[in-house]
Parts: sequence; C-alpha cells; structure tokens
Amino acid sequence: MEKNYYEILEVNQNASPEIIEKAYKTLVKKYHPDLQKDEQKNLYEQKLKTINEAYEILSDKEKRKNYDIHLQEIKNKELEELYNENEHLKTELDNLKNTKNNSIYNNLENQNISQNATNIDFQNTLHNNYKNTVNNNNQIYYDNNSFQYQPQIDKKTYYKYIIKSKIRSFITSLIAIIVIILIFYILWHIPAIKSYCINLYNENFIINTFVNFIIKLFTFS
Repeated sequence: MEKNYYEILEVNQNASPEIIEKAYKTLVKKYHPDLQKDEQKNLYEQKLKTINEAYEILSDKEKRKNYDIHLQEIKNKELEELYNENEHLKTELDNLKNTKNNSIYNNLENQNISQNATNIDFQNTLHNNYKNTVNNNNQIYYDNNSFQYQPQIDKKTYYKYIIKSKIRSFITSLIAIIVIILIFYILWHIPAIKSYCINLYNENFIINTFVNFIIKLFTFS
C-alpha cells in the first residue's frame, strides 16, 4: 500500500486544518535534520521531505479533497481484493472438505464391505467347526441364530452350585454377626462407654422402648 499522508502527520482523516497545521509544525521541530546527529541527518532529511509532501496535500482544500477520493478508492479496491480472496479460500475449503468427506466415505464403505465379508467367512467357519464337534451326549449345543456355543449343564450340577452358594452366603453372614457381637461385648466392658450407654438408655425414650422390645422378643423366644 502507498504511503498515507494522514498517518505521516499522525492525525485522523477527519482532522481540521488547524490540527493538521499544528501536527505539521510539531513534527518539523521533532525531526528537523539540523537537530539530529550527523550520521542521522540524511535519514531525517528524507523523513522531513515526506512530512512536507503530506502537509502540502492536506493543507490545500482541493488537493485534500482529491486525495481523500483517491484514498477511498484504494481502500475499496483493497476490500474488494480481500473479499475475493476470502471467497476463493472459502471455495477451496469447501472443495477440500467435500473431497475429504468423499474419501472418508469411500474408505468406510470399503472397510464395511471387507468387514462384512470377514464376518461371513468367520461365521461359516465357526458353523462348520462346531457342527463337526457336537457329540451325541449333548455336552455342547449350537444356536444357529446367534452363533453361541455353551456347555450343557445338568440339573444335579446346577443344584449343587446353588446349595454351595447359599451355604457360603450363610457362613459369611454368620461371621459378620459374630464379629459385631464381639465388638459390642468388648465396648460394653469399657467403663466410660458402658456408663454412656446406660445414661442414653435411661434418658432417651425411643432407645429405651427399642431395647425393651428386643429384650422381650428374645425372652419370649
């Protein structure tokens, strides 16, 4: 982009002539070559030349008007180029996205076809193998619909398993009850805890009633 005279004078595009003049004088004092070091004089001479050029255009009403029109045309052209570039990138992105989606879809289709073929081969092999291994005692049975193969369990074995499970559960519960009773027995023989429990029994109506009910229940039994 070509140089912007408003930016050179460090003013807004809507700045008044007075502000432009004031900015120009400030910059001349700041960048005047006679106030700079010898090795920087050439650099500041060029900078001051650009400042004078900007002030010459913006200080003249007609020149400034024409320059503003030219500046707006440049901005419009840049916006148009930016819009066209954005549309081009959008089109490229859509094409790339469609190409990628088609590629992914084709890969998935090929994988599904391959997977289905593999499943069919596996099921056929499984069917033939288990069909050949089924014996007359029905120790193994074959489900033609779900391709499941499970051992046939007789009733005697099943009932033994149930009885063992019940016994294990009973023993576990019994051990838990014994442990709880032992804990309460030990705690009861600690004086502080025993005294606290007796006071709680005497003062709390609900606990008193519950304990009396349990005692009567066991006494009745």
